[in-house]
Amino acid sequence: MKRKKVTAPQAKAFSVHLLTASGSFLAFLSLVAASEERWTAMFWWLGLALLVDGIDGPIARKLEVKEVLPTWSGDMLDNIIDYVTYVLIPAFALYQSGFMGAGLSFLSAAIIVVSSAIYYADTGIKTTENFFKGFPVVWNMIVFTLFVIGPGEYLSFTVVVVSAVLTFLPIHFLHPVRVKRLRTLNLGAFLAWCAFGAAALLQDMQAAFIVKVGIGVTGIYLFVIGAVMQALPQLGKREA
Repeated sequence: MKRKKVTAPQAKAFSVHLLTASGSFLAFLSLVAASEERWTAMFWWLGLALLVDGIDGPIARKLEVKEVLPTWSGDMLDNIIDYVTYVLIPAFALYQSGFMGAGLSFLSAAIIVVSSAIYYADTGIKTTENFFKGFPVVWNMIVFTLFVIGPGEYLSFTVVVVSAVLTFLPIHFLHPVRVKRLRTLNLGAFLAWCAFGAAALLQDMQAAFIVKVGIGVTGIYLFVIGAVMQALPQLGKREA
């Protein structure tokens, strides 16, 4: 049987899948760190996984991976890794740390993994403007913020419950790159959150007050701006 020759576009396209798949190894390293309660290391690995998740999509679209390798689903691969890095590991960290107390930490983890599994089964989670419909289960960001700020067990549990409920409501949440309206401002806020997050990690999660404020303010902005833009559909229309 004659072997089919692998073309250069196919090799490039498959390399993008390998880039995406590298997130699974980063997830493994993060899980190892979480099991040993090395929270700073855990969040560094999750941060690298977030970076990979942020760059593989644009590269895949530029190289037309779907058209070049139609039998390989980058979306499915991405969802599998996202569930681990965005959901499972942050939930495990909440449980393992027990910083809400044993009972609430366990319940929070259960709420996160179940609500997120249902969310990933929904094929209509994006709007025509590329907003997410419902909270997009970015529990890695939520849990990281709770770890850094330390708002207390009951307020932390409230944040988990409210976010889980918002998963199933028709409220828009921002994709900072793919939403065109106010993209410069929104992407700037996201990059600022990342910068404050990196500062907190460099401070071994014992963040200075200004870092906590920065993470809190930019985090709240990213959490609510989608709903604000949903309520004000003309906001940022000229930029788009």
